[in-house]
Amino acid sequence: MANDFPYVYPYSSEEAKRLNRLPMWRESHKANIACKKAIEQAVRRDYDGAGLKPDCAGSVIAEYGYKRVNWVLANTVQQTSDGQFSSDNKTWAKQTFIPPDKNDRNREFAVNGQPDILDGFISQYRAAYQALGLFDRTHCEPGTDKLDFEGKVVVLSTDTLKESCWSQRDQLWLATGGFGSRAGSNGRAVFATCLGDGEDTRWNRTDFVGVLKEELLPDWAREKLLELKEQRPSDGGTPGMGGMDMK
Repeated sequence: MANDFPYVYPYSSEEAKRLNRLPMWRESHKANIACKKAIEQAVRRDYDGAGLKPDCAGSVIAEYGYKRVNWVLANTVQQTSDGQFSSDNKTWAKQTFIPPDKNDRNREFAVNGQPDILDGFISQYRAAYQALGLFDRTHCEPGTDKLDFEGKVVVLSTDTLKESCWSQRDQLWLATGGFGSRAGSNGRAVFATCLGDGEDTRWNRTDFVGVLKEELLPDWAREKLLELKEQRPSDGGTPGMGGMDMK
């Protein structure tokens, strides 16, 4: 597996101090500032007077990763009260909670530049992220806390996965057992098989965002479920979505 991007610390410096994690905050804050400067440089390089080159955001994502670029861009919009950002991008930015800093340190990694040009960069970033086709809670059955996982295809959170593994094939797992598979159980363990490569691993229930809606199951995943059923005939086969029989 490729090395992953450095950790994006999601709390304020005050909280980091309380938790005795100031070195983590400092390293992440330093990387946030570097990412901010990289965005500014990319915009200066790729703006031709009419718009940005198509791969402008992609060049920064490749260097700093989706999580950090998201963090810096969302912070930038939140720090700009009267900027010319589109309503869609303003709504998008609000989805990321950037903890306030009493010393106003968040302004240190707010990107400088014309808001209308930065708006185009944000739209490029969002398009690149959407192209990954990742699953989230909106793709899962409602009421996850009340659902049993065993025998169902569950979605691993992108917060759990390293960015180098951000793909549908790494997100989709067949839950095979564990106390955490039972709704309302005090147990946490969920044993599951990755539909992408067949790896068997133990996760915690909170590592998953929910049970994937049956109609969203990709064809390749259905084929993998059939393959798993053929490989495990001794226990009656492997059920598919919601325990349905994969025929």
